[in-house]
Amino acid sequence: MSCVLYSDSKFINRERRDFRMIPKRLAREVIYESDWVKLYIDKVEYANKHIVDEYPFIHYEKKSVAIVVQNENDEVLLIKSNRYVTQSEEWEIPAGHLDAGETPINAATREVLEETGYTITKPLLIYEYNPSNGMSNQKIDIYKARAIKKVGTFDSAEVADIQWVSKEKLVEMLHQNSINCGIALVGLMMVVFCGL
Repeated sequence: MSCVLYSDSKFINRERRDFRMIPKRLAREVIYESDWVKLYIDKVEYANKHIVDEYPFIHYEKKSVAIVVQNENDEVLLIKSNRYVTQSEEWEIPAGHLDAGETPINAATREVLEETGYTITKPLLIYEYNPSNGMSNQKIDIYKARAIKKVGTFDSAEVADIQWVSKEKLVEMLHQNSINCGIALVGLMMVVFCGL
């Protein structure tokens, strides 16, 4: 499996936009607000003057990070998360949102320690994306790092298990549809299969 990467820069220049074509908000109704997430119903006008009276918009207050951790054998550290929404245990990579005043790199390092018990090298930012740009402004930074050593245990309230997995095993898990987390899939594809 190979990937085509952009050679000019690590990230695509997102400033090349025709702002005349971007839909405009005409009105907003607040449905729900918390420190974590806000739900709005917006009235939106498109460039062709078409108006959508009820456009759902999920606003995330905090940026999120996810991190692909590898060991000296290039195995990837996966966590099995207990997920309320899907009522399932899911194989994922460590991830979470930034705490108040925290940098993304510090958040990535903290999440790995909390969810796996491992310390890591300084995380390297490899990708930024929006997992659901049709309805939310959530932003995810994907990092990669190497494991240094295990210094503790994982948070058993969030994590059911951790496991080091080879590239061959990851391919098998993907063929079996065993990894369903979109954030984990993007991180794994960027690091393990695209070589970022």
